[in-house]
Amino acid sequence: MIRLTNVEKVYDNGTQALKGISFEIADGEFVFLVGPSGSGKSTIIKLLTGEVIPTAGRVMINGFSMSRISDKQIPLMRRTIGVIFQDFRLITNKTVFDNLSLAMRAVGASTKEIRSRIPYVLELVGLAGKENRYPDELSGGEQQRVAIARALVNNPSTIVADEPTGNLDPGRSLEIMTLLQRINALGTTVVVVTHEKSLVNQFDKRVIMIDEGAVAVDGVHRYEV
Repeated sequence: MIRLTNVEKVYDNGTQALKGISFEIADGEFVFLVGPSGSGKSTIIKLLTGEVIPTAGRVMINGFSMSRISDKQIPLMRRTIGVIFQDFRLITNKTVFDNLSLAMRAVGASTKEIRSRIPYVLELVGLAGKENRYPDELSGGEQQRVAIARALVNNPSTIVADEPTGNLDPGRSLEIMTLLQRINALGTTVVVVTHEKSLVNQFDKRVIMIDEGAVAVDGVHRYEV
C-alpha cells in the first residue's frame, strides 16, 4: 500500500514542489498519475523510491515510513518497488539475460534463482527466446519490454512506470499499457506516470492529477484532447 498524508516537499533552493498532498493507493490497484510539467509528479516518484524524503507529512510505502526509514531499510523497501524508466536505461554491451541478472544479483539472488526466474519473466513480457540478444538488436518496444522485465524480475509488489511510452509510437504505447494491465491482473500494484492524455482515455482507470503541487483530480476521469 502507498499512502501520502499531508505531504509537503520544499527543496533546498526554496522551491515548494508539493503542498499538502494526500492520497492512498491500495494493493493491487492500477492508477495513472498525471499532470503538467512542473506539477510535482517527479517529486512524488522520488518520494516513492526513497530518493528524497518529505519536508512535512507522512509517506508510507509497503509498510515502510519514508520519514523514519533507516539506511539499512532502504534496500529492503526498494525491493518492493520496480521502476520502469522512459529512456529504458539498459546496459548496451550486456545481453538481455545479463541486464536482468544484474538486477537480481543486486538483491542477493542465487544463480539457481536467476536461471529459473528470468525465462519466466521474459515469457511474461513477450520476449521468450531473446535472452541472448543485445539491446541494440531489439526494437524500441522490445527494449521497453526488457525494462519492464527488469522491474519485475525481483517480484516487487509495486511497479512505478515513469512515462513508459514516452519514446514509443501510439501502437507500441498501447501494447505496453496492455502489458502493464496484464501484470496488474496478476496482483501487482501499478502506478503509471504519464502526460499522454489520449492514452489515459483508453483505459477506465483511476486518475490522480497533480497541479501546482496539489491533487486536482482523484477518480476515474477523462480528458478533452
